[in-house]
Amino acid sequence: MTTNRPTTPTAPVRAVIVDDEPAARRGIRLLLDRDPEISVVGEAGDGIEAVEVMERLRPELAFLDVQMPGLDGFEVLRRAGVAAPAAVVFVTAYDEHALKAFDVNAVDYVLKPYEDVRLLAAVQRAKTGLRGRGTEALAARLAKLLQFVEKEGSAAGEPLPAEGEERSDRILLKSSGEIFFLKADEIDWIEAEGDYMKFHVAGRAHLLRETMARLEARLDPKRFIRIHRSTIVNLDRVRKLTPAFAGEYAVVLADGTKLRLSRSYHERMQAVMKDVL
Repeated sequence: MTTNRPTTPTAPVRAVIVDDEPAARRGIRLLLDRDPEISVVGEAGDGIEAVEVMERLRPELAFLDVQMPGLDGFEVLRRAGVAAPAAVVFVTAYDEHALKAFDVNAVDYVLKPYEDVRLLAAVQRAKTGLRGRGTEALAARLAKLLQFVEKEGSAAGEPLPAEGEERSDRILLKSSGEIFFLKADEIDWIEAEGDYMKFHVAGRAHLLRETMARLEARLDPKRFIRIHRSTIVNLDRVRKLTPAFAGEYAVVLADGTKLRLSRSYHERMQAVMKDVL
């Protein structure tokens, strides 16, 4: 992969910001605008636009969201080819598997929701790599990461489990500035909230940017069941089902939480709790 270098040793690093969330782009730009060694030359709100921006502006550094509609961050880099920047800071909500991939290949990442100090540290490492005659090494590491992702699965960090394949038993979350591993059996229930999944755990809530379909595929179907298009529940937490209205039921958890059992998911619940329904 051909790299792009500053035209002079003192020229600001040319950077682009790629994220489908306008607020996220603004937050990164505000931080970068304080750094005289960084010049933000462009932004993009989706993968297609990002490829065009890279081909037109030839940046040296990109702050790249991984999970976007259409083209994901990795596909953006593949399509950009020689126009892809040598240094990439991935902005991601990935799980443990993906973080290991980034670490192994020495490509930096910032985990959403990120803290300013973490982003600034990534910026400093990128500048050091670019100005320390390390652009070729950065490009080689980036190419290695793309090969890894192509071999192991899509940009979601780990491929969807095949039928009969072991499901993930841990989920990486960030809450109050801390990153921790949540064991599946600690989850009470999960609900969709915009682009995020909200995990309810012992009275606390944690957010993870993920789709309902991918999350459902990662969890053990013998333990977790989807009861609504926006709700997954841990069967071990279910205490009873109570009639609601118009022939529907409410799922009552051990802590008293009541969740709606959608008509379209009655059959799933009947399959595991047929003695009750």
